[in-house]
Amino acid sequence: MDKMIHLTINGIPVSVPQNTTVLEAARLSGVEIPTLCYMKDKNEIGACRICVVEVNEGRGFRIVTSCVYPVSEGMQVLTNSAKIQKARKTTLELILSTHNKECLSCVRSTTCELQKLCREYGTDEHAFEGFRPTYELDTSAAHLVRDNNKCILCRRCVAACEEQFVAVLGPNDRGIDTNIGSAFNLPLANTSCISCGQCTVVCPTGALTEKDDTGKVWAALADPTKKVIVQTAPAIRATLGECFGMEPGTNVEGKMAAALRRLGFYKVFDTDAGADLTIVEEANELVERVKGGGVLPMITSCSPGWVKFCETYYSDLIPHLSTCKSPHEMLGAVIKTYWAKKEGIDPKDIFVVSVMPCTAKKFEITRDDENASGYPDVDVVITTRELGRMIDRAGIRFTLLPDEEFDSPLSEDTGAAVIFGATGGVMEAALRTANDWLTGKENAEVDYTAVRGTAGLKEAEADFAGTKIKVAVASGAAAAKVVMDKLAAGNPEGWTFIEIMGCPGGCVNGGGQPYQPQYIRDTVDLKAIRAKALYDQDRGMTLRKSHESPFIKALYSEWYTEGFGKGEAHHALHTSYVARPKYVQQ
Repeated sequence: MDKMIHLTINGIPVSVPQNTTVLEAARLSGVEIPTLCYMKDKNEIGACRICVVEVNEGRGFRIVTSCVYPVSEGMQVLTNSAKIQKARKTTLELILSTHNKECLSCVRSTTCELQKLCREYGTDEHAFEGFRPTYELDTSAAHLVRDNNKCILCRRCVAACEEQFVAVLGPNDRGIDTNIGSAFNLPLANTSCISCGQCTVVCPTGALTEKDDTGKVWAALADPTKKVIVQTAPAIRATLGECFGMEPGTNVEGKMAAALRRLGFYKVFDTDAGADLTIVEEANELVERVKGGGVLPMITSCSPGWVKFCETYYSDLIPHLSTCKSPHEMLGAVIKTYWAKKEGIDPKDIFVVSVMPCTAKKFEITRDDENASGYPDVDVVITTRELGRMIDRAGIRFTLLPDEEFDSPLSEDTGAAVIFGATGGVMEAALRTANDWLTGKENAEVDYTAVRGTAGLKEAEADFAGTKIKVAVASGAAAAKVVMDKLAAGNPEGWTFIEIMGCPGGCVNGGGQPYQPQYIRDTVDLKAIRAKALYDQDRGMTLRKSHESPFIKALYSEWYTEGFGKGEAHHALHTSYVARPKYVQQ
């Protein structure tokens, strides 16, 4: 047991374990010290100087950075003295001296952590005038806009990118010329960026934002020649409410459907139907590989950030990837083929919008082999945040909306589809179906709790009537690297099936999810809370296996009559991959 240290914070006695920092001690005592660069266990560098406090260790009070300064026995801490408030205000004004202050037109206005602190401390944005470096926007990537004119050099994005084992962002130059960018100042599109967007959720300002595609959606909605269809990913129902001040983990499925209908979409479908479709195709592919001597272990392919990571860093192992498209691409393909035929609509007149938790989906729709109808399966991807802004712009009072249902039939789903949004959910959904198919019976047990949880890497073994399958679940590119290195070494673990998600915690923690202040991310397990909403919904559903879905049964009896993975199903629902260079010279 750690030795306890006794100190006072603003005159209040506090006891904390030895080696605790002043910032952590303050949080444990219910006092929040403002920060801009700090990310717990990821970016503890004391760079921004906003978290300064006064401490007295027997030699009089002096100013220290609380995020890196350890507590000591008998220490006195002042977190909001007049001297500290003046120091923070001055630091904020110095930051503003080189900052693009076009707050009224910035997408981060009202969610910007710098803006919030400046308002709280009553800063004068013109206190320090002088040289201000200017930078061109980097809009080269399909998913992201980098605006270094709004960067405050906090290095959170650098830490997030390093955590993902991609590390394409870092500090360049020195002194007043210091900037965050790619090696050799290459455009982001020319680097090995995997489009995960984890940098955007931790950036405290508008320096890194998803590429806003809402204008394309508004234009389509206003076009009388288009039937504009929207679909929403499983994870969105557990996070969209946060855009409107609701508690994380609130399931807003009904209000979301109501809001989308009020935005003017012709049909409101649920990507869960596409998730069920992915599972039956993926489970069939796994069974065929197991029985037919195919490439094993098979790895899931529904996370485009992960797929791009594999193509870039482990291209020799591409044959391990399932050829299944991701759920929203599958559903887009079905909308523009099966559904279009049933409705008598020319697919060229259908405009499909996917609401996704993931910025990498913006890149995914630019890939080859994602056009089953001859037209793109999905026309535009918007993030959870973009949908939130559209709802605000339309004047829709989200929290007051009644609950409404998605449109049928492309929304009939099962609990297996709902849990897709959490790490381990795809694996569990696939095991539910694979178990029935490998054993030849309907198994009552559907909960595979060993693959649940937010750990970066999990392993389990499933026994299907004597057929044992070792599985692994990885979330985040760093965990993916561990798995792929083991595969490159010959798969000593003996895995048969692997789920990999590009974002830590899975889609509930995707790069397009609602902004939360960093202190919330440091102190609240958002991944677990959001995932719980999905597992709770799954547990309450009657149908919990993808192959039991009425939509799936109708689709294969009416359209994909040759069966899973064959004929038209293979053409429409499967894709291909390419090896990608790590850097592309201009």
